[in-house]
Amino acid sequence: MTFDKMVESEMKSAASLQAFTVNPNTQNYDVTHTELKFIIDPTQYFITGIVTPTFKALSPMSTVTFDFTNQLTVSTVTQGATPLSFVQNADNELVVTLPSLLSTGNSASITINYSGAPPTGEAAFTRAFHNLIPIIFTLSEPFGARDWWPCKQDLNDKIDSIDVYITCPSAYIGVSNGFLQSSTLNNGMITRHFKHNYPIPAYLISLNVTNYVSYNLQAGLGTTENPYFPIINYLYPENSTPATQNLINATIPVMNVFESKFGLYPYRSEQYGHVQFPWNGGMEHTTMSSMGSFPRFLIAHELGHQWFGDKITCGSWNDIWLNEGFAEYSAGIVVENLDGPNNFLNWKSSKINNITSFANGAVYLTDPEAQDVARIFSSRLTYNKGSMVVHMLRWVMGDANFFTAIQNYLNDEDLAFGYAVTTDLKTHLETVHGSSLSEFFNDWIYEEGYPSYSITAQNWGMGQAKITVNQTQSHPSVSFFEMPLEIRLQNALGASHDVVVQNTENAQEFIVNVPFVVTNVIFDPNKHIISKNNTATLSSPEFEIADGISIFPNPSNNTVKLELQNQNRLQKIEIFNALGQFITTEYQPDFSISNFAQGVYSLKISTSEGVFHKKIIKN
Repeated sequence: MTFDKMVESEMKSAASLQAFTVNPNTQNYDVTHTELKFIIDPTQYFITGIVTPTFKALSPMSTVTFDFTNQLTVSTVTQGATPLSFVQNADNELVVTLPSLLSTGNSASITINYSGAPPTGEAAFTRAFHNLIPIIFTLSEPFGARDWWPCKQDLNDKIDSIDVYITCPSAYIGVSNGFLQSSTLNNGMITRHFKHNYPIPAYLISLNVTNYVSYNLQAGLGTTENPYFPIINYLYPENSTPATQNLINATIPVMNVFESKFGLYPYRSEQYGHVQFPWNGGMEHTTMSSMGSFPRFLIAHELGHQWFGDKITCGSWNDIWLNEGFAEYSAGIVVENLDGPNNFLNWKSSKINNITSFANGAVYLTDPEAQDVARIFSSRLTYNKGSMVVHMLRWVMGDANFFTAIQNYLNDEDLAFGYAVTTDLKTHLETVHGSSLSEFFNDWIYEEGYPSYSITAQNWGMGQAKITVNQTQSHPSVSFFEMPLEIRLQNALGASHDVVVQNTENAQEFIVNVPFVVTNVIFDPNKHIISKNNTATLSSPEFEIADGISIFPNPSNNTVKLELQNQNRLQKIEIFNALGQFITTEYQPDFSISNFAQGVYSLKISTSEGVFHKKIIKN
C-alpha cells in the first residue's frame, strides 16, 4: 500500500462527481434524523431498505424530494399508518406528496420501503469476495449514497443523528457508523443496531457485511474527565493475525498524538474503528474508517480525517484541501512525533520534491477545476502542497499560536460538525496570529508556483554576519513570496547557529548576531518552505575572518586590547614598525605600547583560524 494508491483510491471513490450538481429540489428542508434498516445477504447483489427520514421545513412544503436512483423500486411510502403517493422520476429523484402542507419550522417523518439491485456505475454499493467469501460494502464519496438509500446528498446539510439496523444471515455480521447498541438473533438472521449521535453528511454513512471477526483496543489519553474509549476493528478471518493486529496497534499512539495537537477525538462518546474492505486505500467513514490494509500512514491519514473532513467538512470541492491537506499533514505530524526530526525532515523533503516537479498549480481550486475529479484529488496539489502549506502556516505563526488557532477552528460552534470554507480557517488563524495572513493565502493557496532563493552570507565585524536574500518565482501569478527564512550558519569546527529573517523584498540585507566566524551557510535546513533550485554561498571568507578581529582603542597611548570571535583562538602577536623591523612578540590579547615611539605599527596575528594582519597607531 503506497501513498499514490491511497490517493488513487480516494480519487476513484469520487468518479461520479462530474455527473452531479446540487439538487435545488432538496434545498427546502433540513434532515434532523434518519433511521436506516437494511436487509442484506452477501451471496446476492441486492438490498432491501426501510428508511425513515425526519425533516424540518425551511419553507412551506406540500411535497418532499430525495436523491434516489430510479433503478431501485420503492414499494410504499407511509406516514404512520397513512400511505402517501410518490413518484420516482428520470432525474433519480423520489418525490413524495405530503398529506398536508408542512409549514416553515415544523417537522415530519415518513417511511420509505424499497428494494432491488443498486446501479453499478458509481461503485457506491459493491459485492466482492475475500478468500472466496462474499462481501457487500459501500463507498459513497461524494455522490453515491443515492444509489442505495434515499437521501439528501449535498455539501450544506448534515443529518443530526442516525440509527442503522443491518439484518443479514447469521454467518455474517453488519458494520456501520456509531456505537453498537444491540445484536439480535432471530430465525437464522442477525440484526445489529448502530447509533450515531453526531451530524453526518450522506456520503460518510457506510454499510459493510461479511464474516468479520473483531479485534478491540482501548484508546485515549484517559483522564478522569475524559475516560478511555474503544477502537473496534472488523477484519477478515484470514487477516486476523498477530501481524495485522500489530499494525492496527499503531492507532493508539497516533490517536494520542492527534488528541494532544487537535483536541479530544470528536466522537469519544461512541468509538473509533476500522472495517476491512476490498479497496486499495481507505475511506474516512465517521467513527469507522474503511481500510484496504493497515500501514501506519494510512491509519494516520484516515484518523486525521475524523477532525478534518468529518467533524468539519469542506463546504465546496474548491476547498478540498481543508479535508485532504490537513489529513495528510496529520500523517506528517505522526512522523514528527513518533519517528523523530530526521524522519520528519525526509517526509517534508519528499513532499517538496513532488510539489516542485512542476512550476504551476494552486491549492485552492477554480470552479472549472472543481468539476475535474483528477484535479480535485491531485496528489501533488491537494494532498502534498496542501499539507506543506499547512506546515508553512505553522512555521509562520509558531507552534503555540498555530495549534491554538486550529483547536479554535475545530471547536467553533458555527463550524464544528458542519461545513467550512477556506476563509473560515483564515479568520481563526488571523485572530490568534494578531495580523493579516492575506498575503500568505494569496501567494500559497490561491495563486500558483513556488520561490527559488539565492542566499549570500558574509562575516560582518565582531560577532555578526550580513545575509543578503534574493528570490525568483516559478509562476507569474505571484510577484514575491513574503516568508520568514531559516538560515543555518556554521564555523570551521562544524558548530551551527540558526537565524530567522523576515524576507519581504529582493536584495534584502540582514545583519545578524553569530557567536563565531562563519565558514558555511545552509538555506532552510529544516525544510519549512516549498522551494527549489536554491543557492547559499559564503562571500570572501578570508576577509570575513579578518574583519572579525577587533583592536581597541586604536589609536592608543598606552594599552591595546585584541578581541577575536568566540571560536578563534589567539596564538601570538608579532609587532613590526613602519620600516618592517621586528619590535616584539605578545602572547596575550591585552598588551602595552606605552614605550613605543609615535607612529604606525603592523601586527602579524597568528590564530587558530589562520594568520591575519592589522595596523595600530601609537599617539
